[in-house]
Formats: sequence, structure tokens, C-alpha cells
Amino acid sequence: MIQGSCASAQYWDPLSRTGLKDSVQLMGLILKRDNMPTAKQLADIGYKTFSTSMMLLTVYGGYLCSVRAYHYFQRRSSQRQAAEEQKTSGAL
Repeated sequence: MIQGSCASAQYWDPLSRTGLKDSVQLMGLILKRDNMPTAKQLADIGYKTFSTSMMLLTVYGGYLCSVRAYHYFQRRSSQRQAAEEQKTSGAL
């Protein structure tokens, strides 16, 4: 399975189950030490690791951005409410 997936020139989909299965099999090869992985297999593992980490960083960055936007709009709403209360109390 590893040689077949390495021979194809398609990109690796981090959400596919076969990609994860290939990574686990390749890690098994590295840990056994009797079958040394080829340079292409090591490059594939590096690419898969890098792709996954970039995907996770993107998701985390989106989360941080949405939390910041949420707090911004909450603060703006509370400031508007405080200004309205100050207007109404000043008018009396």
C-alpha cells in the first residue's frame, strides 16, 4: 500500500483514512529498523506531517480570529448600551 501511494503524483488529503493508514504503516517500517524507508517515503511523511500541522494551525487561527471578533462586538455593544444609559439618565 505504501509503494502504491508513493508512486502516485496526487496530493495527500489529510482527512482521508488511507493517508492515515499509510502513515501508520510507514511509521511501523521506521520503528522496525529491518526495512529502512526510502528517501521518497521519508519525504512523504515529512510532507504529510507539514500539511497536517498547517491545517491545524489554520483551524486554530480561525478560532482565535472568531473569538477576537466576538469580544470586539460584545465590547462595542456594551459601550453603546452604556452610552444610551448615560443619555437617558442625563435627560432626566
